[in-house]
Amino acid sequence: MIKISTPLALALLLSAGLAHAAAPEQTARAALKNSPVVDGHNDVPEQIRARFDNNLSRFDFRDTSKTGDADHMVMHTDLTRLKKGMVGGQFWSVWVPASLPEAEAVREVTEQIDTVHRLVAAYPNDLRLALTAADIETAFKEKKIASLIGMEGGHSIGSSVAVLRQMYRAGARYMTLTHSKTMAWADSGTDAPKFDGLSPFGVEVVKEMNRIGMLVDLSHVSESTMQDTLDIAKAPVIFSHSGARAIDGHGRNVPDSVLKRLPQNGGVVMVVLLPDYVSEKVRQWSASRAGEEARLLKLYPYDKALVSAGLAAWDKANAKPFATIGEVADHIDHIRAVAGIDHIGLGGDYDGMDSAPLGMEDVSGYPALFIELAKRGYSQSDLEKIASRNIIRALKGAEATAALMAKNPPSEARIEAPAP
Repeated sequence: MIKISTPLALALLLSAGLAHAAAPEQTARAALKNSPVVDGHNDVPEQIRARFDNNLSRFDFRDTSKTGDADHMVMHTDLTRLKKGMVGGQFWSVWVPASLPEAEAVREVTEQIDTVHRLVAAYPNDLRLALTAADIETAFKEKKIASLIGMEGGHSIGSSVAVLRQMYRAGARYMTLTHSKTMAWADSGTDAPKFDGLSPFGVEVVKEMNRIGMLVDLSHVSESTMQDTLDIAKAPVIFSHSGARAIDGHGRNVPDSVLKRLPQNGGVVMVVLLPDYVSEKVRQWSASRAGEEARLLKLYPYDKALVSAGLAAWDKANAKPFATIGEVADHIDHIRAVAGIDHIGLGGDYDGMDSAPLGMEDVSGYPALFIELAKRGYSQSDLEKIASRNIIRALKGAEATAALMAKNPPSEARIEAPAP
């Protein structure tokens, strides 16, 4: 009988355990096979409008890899790359500029919603319109990409709860309360405040969204607007494309004061990939470059050539940094530490940004992020929650809240008259 020393026996046991442990690549792939990514924010509808005037006959969604030209970069999204990225659901953003007059914004976002419906109808073997959480799960079973609609900016309802209800009937399943500008009823995170959060009409908008089952999206809003919404929301909120402010200090990201409240609300932060929001070093570089450009314009307002030459020299001396997959994972780590694993999702902002983190340059890159997370010790169950289970749960929560409020009459709130 051969005796094995205790240290050697322990080493053999550990070795055997490691041999059976799944590699990070296997863990990531298994998670995404069981629970494909449901991405919270993609701006393909905006690209279809800007590049093709909403004319789908000029657009082949199976392959957009040759869409670059002198005026536009190559698109980040097509059906081939979505499947490679193991994306099984997508909130298509219907966005129009916050600077538009409200009536024009309502018309244009209606056209954007129509574009999404026509896009889904044009590719029936690949896309499936999803209006409920159950529709997402059905699309998974059919191996199709669940296509949901998210409205980016409350300016698109023209300060009318009646229009809000019509947008829901047209298929919109979340609305971002503001975009880049403070509106007549809610403060933006990137504009001067008017209300220190929500106005009384803004409160009514949130309540009506809960009543009809539309997710309240708090990306782009001010911290006070986030807090006011959490004070009154009866359903889970989402941040369709935001990061953690503790990792990147941009005002578009979510502060810890809000992250700490998410467990009670059930909400989900869908982590963004836009480099300025992901990487503090990229944000600082962008600010420094903007400062240099302002300095040159002040020095040489009469000579654009001198400004351009000076900026080119600055660029040469200050190479632009790149966001990394590791930095995206840092945001996820932080949100998990403060709010918990049940409150994390993904909202890339593809086709709404000029660049993305290295290794995730387009929608095919999601598996690389999941491999990085698996390397950091995230379990398959954790990864499935991040990929889609958390956002599906939040949508089910909004639907359940609407069912409980079904007997409540529709809001007849009107926007307050402006102060004299």
